[in-house]
Amino acid sequence: MRTKLIKTVVTVFVIFIMFLILNPFVKISAGERGVILNWGAVSDSIMDEGLHLIVPIMQKIVQLDVKTEKHEVQVLTYSKDIQTVDATVALNYHLDPNTVNKLWQEIGKDYESRIIDPSIQESVKAATAMFTAQELVEQRPKVKEEIKKQLFERLNGRHIIVDDFSIVNFDFSEEYERAVERKQVAQQEALTAKNKLEQVKMEAEQRVTQATAEAEAIKIQAEAITQQGGRDYVNLKWIEAWSKGGSHVPQFITGEGGANFLYNLNSK
Repeated sequence: MRTKLIKTVVTVFVIFIMFLILNPFVKISAGERGVILNWGAVSDSIMDEGLHLIVPIMQKIVQLDVKTEKHEVQVLTYSKDIQTVDATVALNYHLDPNTVNKLWQEIGKDYESRIIDPSIQESVKAATAMFTAQELVEQRPKVKEEIKKQLFERLNGRHIIVDDFSIVNFDFSEEYERAVERKQVAQQEALTAKNKLEQVKMEAEQRVTQATAEAEAIKIQAEAITQQGGRDYVNLKWIEAWSKGGSHVPQFITGEGGANFLYNLNSK
């Protein structure tokens, strides 16, 4: 009886040790999913976050991260006007947590190099070919949306979800950048010349306006002289001549030989 008990205890102990060695528990961390492989075959079931019990030897668990990832890619492409464009873009994506088993079965672990990179390359090239080099710079938000749309179409059904897409940078050839710089200088010079022309025209208009005003004033004076027989004009000039020296206009003036005459300022 005692021997049988010892055998039972030893058996239980061995089973316990084997249990620990084989490790029948698996922990799926936050932001992960577990793909179950039964004798290497992908199961239809997916393990969520938490602690799970598996059948050792028979079952193997592949843990995949389903949190948002950022993937940056450099793409050499061409614009609509055949300008070389060195584009740097970034994709934010995550694996579809409900179909990670299909992803593993159809693509495996190299989904970035096998699916994401080619999709980005094709999408960027297709989109940039729709815009000229200048439009790529001036209509950047529109270019971004077009690339994002292309990515959605290519990654749809591939168990990869696009969260966001951004254009990090567009670099053009040195020849094109020099051409753009020359164009900007020419535009600035043209603007300066236009401003100078506008200034000259404005000054000419001012001179014409001034000349017209002076001519009108002369005309009015001439009409006044004609109507008054010239007397008021003579009086005005006589008064102005005296006033220039800062003196008051005299009402009595003594001539040679003691002759005096009175100038009537109130005469009309």
